[in-house]
Amino acid sequence: MLMARTINTKRSIILIAHNIRSTHNVGSLFRTAEGLGVNELILSGYTPYPKTSNESRLPHLADKLDKQISKTALGAQNSLKWQRIEDLAQVVEELKYKDYTIVGLEQDKKSIDILEYSAPNKIALIIGNEVTGLQASELKLCDDIIEITMRGKKESFNVVQASAMAMFQMANYSTQTKTSHQEDRLHHPQD
Repeated sequence: MLMARTINTKRSIILIAHNIRSTHNVGSLFRTAEGLGVNELILSGYTPYPKTSNESRLPHLADKLDKQISKTALGAQNSLKWQRIEDLAQVVEELKYKDYTIVGLEQDKKSIDILEYSAPNKIALIIGNEVTGLQASELKLCDDIIEITMRGKKESFNVVQASAMAMFQMANYSTQTKTSHQEDRLHHPQD
């Protein structure tokens, strides 16, 4: 069965970056999410974050992390709405209350191929640690789990590249099943 792709301009996407280690990955997530029109980035767990107006970290540590994030964010941390909430379960509870569907990006036996997934209009996409991904306890918080099928020999993509592919797919397309009439026209175009 063929699938049609249509642009969806009404979709609200929140990206949740949970337990990301690298400041450079965090900066790249800011830049990519902002460029793709994601509504908000939530940094949870031990994910590093830019300086805030009510900073609680030691000044030299906050400055160092902010500088490293800024190196790859290139100012996106100033134009994309973001917040830091350490507790992932709290984030998920708040978003479910606002009718967001919680979707984990992870290779799992319950995963749906991203190209087969019909994204809702309010979606919160959770990405996990660069090495270990999302843990079983974190996947239990998700309504759906999606994955990007690997075509080569490597087992996974870098967290930023995988997130970029998923955000692009979610931001721009919704999957719709073509009718048999539409399929027939594709296979037998008229002159």
